[in-house]
Parts: sequence; structure tokens; C-alpha cells
Amino acid sequence: MDNAQQNDAQKEEKGQKQVAIYSTPTCHFCQMTKEFFAEHGIQYTNYDVSKDLERRQEMFNITSQMGVPVIVVGDDVVIGFDQEKLSELLGVAA
Repeated sequence: MDNAQQNDAQKEEKGQKQVAIYSTPTCHFCQMTKEFFAEHGIQYTNYDVSKDLERRQEMFNITSQMGVPVIVVGDDVVIGFDQEKLSELLGVAA
């Protein structure tokens, strides 16, 4: 089991869904999403799609568009910073 798999297993044991964000460094809404995660103690994986072409293609395959942020919470996909939806999916206060 590699480190990413161990981290995912630990998150699931703690009851937190796996969370990933596809973002770019200059995206204001990406930063807002990361701040929201930090405020609520949400662990997440960040994919910088401005540098990682493989993850950029993965994001496009998921959403059929190139806008960021794209947030994946478990099996759910949120396009853009939707605080209410993220709160609902993560079980935290908005």
C-alpha cells in the first residue's frame, strides 16, 4: 500500500470522504475552497492543473469543461466554489 492509499484508508476510517480539488494557483475561487477546507479541518488532495497535464485531462474527462475549481467529494463532483453543497457533502456547517 503506497502513501496515497494509506492516507485514503485513514480518512475513510475517520469517516471523512476522500476529497480532491483540481485548481490553479491564480484561481480566486480555488483559494476560497482551500480556505473553507482549512477552516473545517478537511483533508484534501490538490491537483494543480496548470502544471499537471494528466490531471487536467482527468478533470476534463470528469466534467467536460476546463473551469476550476472542480471538487470531488467521494463520488460527487462540484464545479465551482459552492459552499452550501460542500457543507452538505462534508457534513460541516456552512
